[in-house]
Amino acid sequence: LAYETNINWQSKLNKAAHHTSDYSSTEVILRRGQIITDPGLSHTAVIQNCCLLFPLAGPSPAESQQTKVIFNLSDQGASGWSATQEHSEHGCMNLTIVSPANAVIGRYKLKLQIDSGKKFSSVLLGHFVLLFNPWCPNDDVYMANEKDRQEYVLNDSGIIFHGLEKYIQQEAWNYGQFEEDILDISLAILDRSLNHRKDPSIDVSNRNNPIYVSRVISAMVNSNDEKGVVEGKWNGKYCSGTNPLHWSGSVTILRKWYRRRYKPVRYGQCWVFAGVMCTVLRSLGIPTRVITNFNSAHDRNINLSIDKYIDISGKTLHLTEDSVWNFHVWNESWFIRRDLGSFYDGWQVLDATPQERSKGIFQCGPASTKAIKEGDVNLDYDSSFVFAAVNADCVTWIHYSNKRKERIYSNTRKIGKFISTKAVGTNSRVDVTDNYKYPEGSLKERQVYKKALKLLGVSSTGRRTKVTRRRRRFSVAWRQNMTAPTGKPTISGKLNLDASPVIGQDILLTLSLRNLITDFKTIKVKLSASAVLYTRKPKTEILQWSRSIQLGSEEVKEIPFKISYSQYKNALMDDRKILVTALCEVRQGASLLMEKDILLQDPFLTIKVFGPTVVHKAANVQVTFTNPLSETVTDCVLRAEGSGLLKEQLQINVARMAPMESSTIEFEIIPYKSGTRQLQVDLVSNHFSDIKGFVMLDVTPVQ
Repeated sequence: LAYETNINWQSKLNKAAHHTSDYSSTEVILRRGQIITDPGLSHTAVIQNCCLLFPLAGPSPAESQQTKVIFNLSDQGASGWSATQEHSEHGCMNLTIVSPANAVIGRYKLKLQIDSGKKFSSVLLGHFVLLFNPWCPNDDVYMANEKDRQEYVLNDSGIIFHGLEKYIQQEAWNYGQFEEDILDISLAILDRSLNHRKDPSIDVSNRNNPIYVSRVISAMVNSNDEKGVVEGKWNGKYCSGTNPLHWSGSVTILRKWYRRRYKPVRYGQCWVFAGVMCTVLRSLGIPTRVITNFNSAHDRNINLSIDKYIDISGKTLHLTEDSVWNFHVWNESWFIRRDLGSFYDGWQVLDATPQERSKGIFQCGPASTKAIKEGDVNLDYDSSFVFAAVNADCVTWIHYSNKRKERIYSNTRKIGKFISTKAVGTNSRVDVTDNYKYPEGSLKERQVYKKALKLLGVSSTGRRTKVTRRRRRFSVAWRQNMTAPTGKPTISGKLNLDASPVIGQDILLTLSLRNLITDFKTIKVKLSASAVLYTRKPKTEILQWSRSIQLGSEEVKEIPFKISYSQYKNALMDDRKILVTALCEVRQGASLLMEKDILLQDPFLTIKVFGPTVVHKAANVQVTFTNPLSETVTDCVLRAEGSGLLKEQLQINVARMAPMESSTIEFEIIPYKSGTRQLQVDLVSNHFSDIKGFVMLDVTPVQ
């Protein structure tokens, strides 16, 4: 007996109920733990004694691993799946199907198994994709507040913060998790992981757990171990790929990886890794946001002390692998921690930037923000690394030619400043530092720090008490022949900018020195300036001079100086950052070190959109910008993108621009999705770093 059977998924109804209407896909996309309403099953014969079969689309699905489900109609299977037959017309069977809140996520097949008494047959009815469900109270990723769900699951654009702690900038990012192919790509990322290649069946069976899935994604977004999505690069030229600063969204990156048969996309830095991971996790249904930590410590040996060495001229010496980045960007995802206990539920830190290996792989997290705040650095995963990033102490040493070291600066409050994320419902900045640590300088903060040291087996001097032999030698070697500072300071000083620094113009600064005592002082000042990356790694020296300054009793002197455009224009990195250092040496007194981070400002570009923005109706966009340099540029490209506005990134070559000349470019967008949309514009040139801007548009449906 042959059966002709097909299924009507009630796609529009179920997509709306499951909050999956935004996906640009013809597939049926559903969320676990929720009713699948009224899929209609039409057939040409009377069907009795039938059951439903749900195998995952993958290798060797098995009931024992929750990758295959079989249950009779009107019965709830042991796995938690159930199906109920509703009232229906002849030739049609209406069903109500419910998946459990802990079902494995991924692509499923739906089959009907029929026992006719004489013959046992199976009919393929269709396919669907099952995702995590932040709307389901029994799902591990459940998020109670609807505004939070709209932001951290459904918002397909956002803001990433960067810059300096005293000059925080924002950049638009197109997550685009609902764009065509992005869900397919996200599922393909899971299938390309090392875990999947080692044992596909076990890997798929673990995909019901957001802890597991998010950790796999943190490893797969970088390419270091698994030929993942993005290849990182922090030095040299980017001729063989794309400068990380040129990316404005995840969609182009993910499609490039997918269409080139999983070849890593060149190149990314921390905000690129975080933006891509946010896209992938949101597409799978895990609430996720992007976090920026200013003055972020990279503590290679996890002793919670960042040691910096300079020579007698103030130049940074590379005697340690520790570093402090101007900023670092990572992710937080929201889910419960069944492995740690309910206290640690909530936001979990994940970092796809390949900095250190965890369990032999470049991956980081999930680490509970509550564990980090309480100093529980012994808990999974990588909480000690993240704790150091926001809470390490900084110590600066002068390294003399005779190998003697003098500690001249110690700061317990420098690391982990203005930890930031985008606000719910607006583009403003929200400070979440309190989620990571108690107020700097408070008794509780120091208690937590000491607790962390104890758990890590590190003494108060920074030496490990219980570490491997290799690490012990490394730690002790740092601290041999060191001399602590002696006496009270006799001078104070400060480096000040006289005006906001703008690219293409001279940088004007003032060194202010004060004699704190009544004795006459001669101070030897050694000043240097270097172009640096946002990781604060110096790349090119720009300026160096030294002079003696005489200060009378309690006298204050101001010494103006400048860094001319001609001095820095060929040295400046894409980051547009310069580090100025002044080392002041006093006979019979402690040395004084001053540092000034400078971020050169780019001119703004203006974006105007004319007329109302309506789905499927063209709207004109006008972008105006200015060449900031005193020289002609000929190689500019204007790029534009935005989910729901442009299906592919738009690129327009810009004609020759004379020095300080303004130019206007016009182009057309045809929105294809309604709602609040973000249009991003980026002016790219080899002569200066990107000039970026964005505008928010309210797109209305077709009337």
